[in-house]
Amino acid sequence: MTTQVVRPAGAGHESLWVAILSLAIILLAATVISLRSESHEEESIAAHQIDARRDLNAAEQGIHTELVVAFDEILMLQDEQQALPEPQQLAEEGIPPFTNDASTATRGHHAWQLLQVGEDYAYQGLSGDSAVAGSFLLLPSAAGADIWLNRARDAAAPQNLHADALIAAGWRQVASQYDAGVTRQHRH
Repeated sequence: MTTQVVRPAGAGHESLWVAILSLAIILLAATVISLRSESHEEESIAAHQIDARRDLNAAEQGIHTELVVAFDEILMLQDEQQALPEPQQLAEEGIPPFTNDASTATRGHHAWQLLQVGEDYAYQGLSGDSAVAGSFLLLPSAAGADIWLNRARDAAAPQNLHADALIAAGWRQVASQYDAGVTRQHRH
């Protein structure tokens, strides 16, 4: 009778090969990621501007978004009537932020009016609670909705709707930048 001794397979060699293969996969993945990644430099904005995504609070972002959307409706109504619609008409049409609904109180309870300064027009929403959201200006222009913000408690109707005068009066232009980073960045 012969006895043959069979040794168990060496777990040390198998573990070594699994570790080497895992390390190779990780190195290959890191190399591919580093070669395919793009560096995105953050675009800077002018000193008189404020970034819509990073610098506005939630209430202000909501009003800003509503003003951008309302701008298209305003242009459509302007084409029909051959004049800019009054805020009361926009409210009757149900166009936010001009409506007086539940979100109005949570976003600062703005009082909207159509300003005419010389030949320039603007929709001004004076904030009823500047701690919640600042006052807004929507300047209709051929280039699109030009939106300005003033967080001062005593924000008043500007005497001039040109950029230099608005800046001097404490208004800041809301700039919308769309880059690869869509998540909110916290500045520390």
